Amino acid sequence: MMNLRPSQHLSENQVNKGLRLVIADGLTSEAMVVFTSGTFLTAMAVNMGATNFQLGLFAALPTFTTVFQLFSIWMVQHFKNRRIITALFNFLARIPILVIGLLPFLFTKGTSIQILLLMLFFQHVFGDIAGASWNSWMKDLIPEQRLGSFFSRRSRMGQILNVTLSLTTALCIDYIKAHYPQQEILTYNILFLIGGTLGLASVGFLLRTPEPQPQKMDDKLFKLFAKPLKNKNFKTLLIFNSFWAFALNLATPFFTVYMLKTIGISLSYIIALGILGQISGILSLKLWGKYSDWFSNKTILRICAPLYIGCILAFSVTNMPQSHLFTLALLMGIHIVSGLSTAGINLALSNIGIKLAPKNEAIVYISTKNMLVAFCSTIAPMIGGLMADYFANNQFTWNMVLKSSDDVNNLTLLNLQGWNYFFIIGGLLAMLSLRFLSRIQEQGEVKKEKVVVHMHKRFRYRLRANLGEDFTDGIYHPRRKVVKMIKKLRKQRAKTKQLA
Repeated sequence: MMNLRPSQHLSENQVNKGLRLVIADGLTSEAMVVFTSGTFLTAMAVNMGATNFQLGLFAALPTFTTVFQLFSIWMVQHFKNRRIITALFNFLARIPILVIGLLPFLFTKGTSIQILLLMLFFQHVFGDIAGASWNSWMKDLIPEQRLGSFFSRRSRMGQILNVTLSLTTALCIDYIKAHYPQQEILTYNILFLIGGTLGLASVGFLLRTPEPQPQKMDDKLFKLFAKPLKNKNFKTLLIFNSFWAFALNLATPFFTVYMLKTIGISLSYIIALGILGQISGILSLKLWGKYSDWFSNKTILRICAPLYIGCILAFSVTNMPQSHLFTLALLMGIHIVSGLSTAGINLALSNIGIKLAPKNEAIVYISTKNMLVAFCSTIAPMIGGLMADYFANNQFTWNMVLKSSDDVNNLTLLNLQGWNYFFIIGGLLAMLSLRFLSRIQEQGEVKKEKVVVHMHKRFRYRLRANLGEDFTDGIYHPRRKVVKMIKKLRKQRAKTKQLA
């Protein structure tokens, strides 16, 4: 019989086994997410005739339900078994997904927008209860010095699976749309059925993952929630993360809708662009994971955040009158840079919250962060959905007139309409949020400029190494210089920890 009680002490072998099971859980959960959310969910909702406000609700659901993490904290405080809580509520979260998949086989009318919203609401409620407990569990299970490298590896493997499944599924859906258009909605329901089944498999991996004994939290629930707000450094992180989430969710949830409706790109092209961004993120995740452990998460944010803001602003010019090939090339560039920067941002935001949270109250600190960020992430796409129709009827065009003796030519410099306004507003708000980032204090922080110089040197040295210039005995060994630089930075970080 499986022992589900927390352990007072975990051996190194138990920890390593647990980390492998956490990766297996991540892969099966990632497959479930591919089939039941994101581009495929948006395409399904659009095909079913969802309004802009309803599309905003779909985007807001994952964050709107985060308030239910309060219930998770109460359960962890009273039952002190995060493994059972996480597994039980993840199991309950998979049931609505399976129901969506089974509806067309049980009822002739199939799935409506209202039923889809209701089922996804319950899925996210149970998922958020499980997620808060999981975060606290992982804080105790994963060694802090391996936090960045482990989550970067887990994310990288998940993204590789995501790319493979997304591309294969998109090609299948495009084939069905072309040859069996009446079966398109049924295809999405089957995806939910497959996703729910894979989600149940992830629950099995969680049940086998060991759990360290959680530390006691004796204070009352609302008294506990006051602590993160009294911690000046963590409160600054809350302000930055909330502001950043609002700015991004005002625009980014509508990228797929914008490309489908405004630019008129097919679903397979959109999936291909998404995959291009994911590949870019996969290739950079290992680097961001190492830098997270070597330097600091804040430094990664200061490098990646401006890059992503540039991508949001660049989206506003993708519908200007120009060749279809140029538009695709611009979108490719945006997705490559956004994939690279998003990988660093997501990893750093997750790790910095775990790192700054006190060990015995991690679930409270992380849940407080998640709920505040969720509130901002919820209202942003809803505001975007409500205002979309207003902006759709307003257009701003900036032209340059070029006159010659033979002809007059108009050169369009800027053309804003519809979602483009949100991209501009979202990008500007995200810029403002960076002011709060500079006030966060993180142990082992290294100046952004030093890391950029280090990255540049490392790239140059690797390039020379590939050209065979670094093995000339007695003359030039740039790889040795890189190793020395890393060792020096590690020593500096160790000294900072000792002083702290």
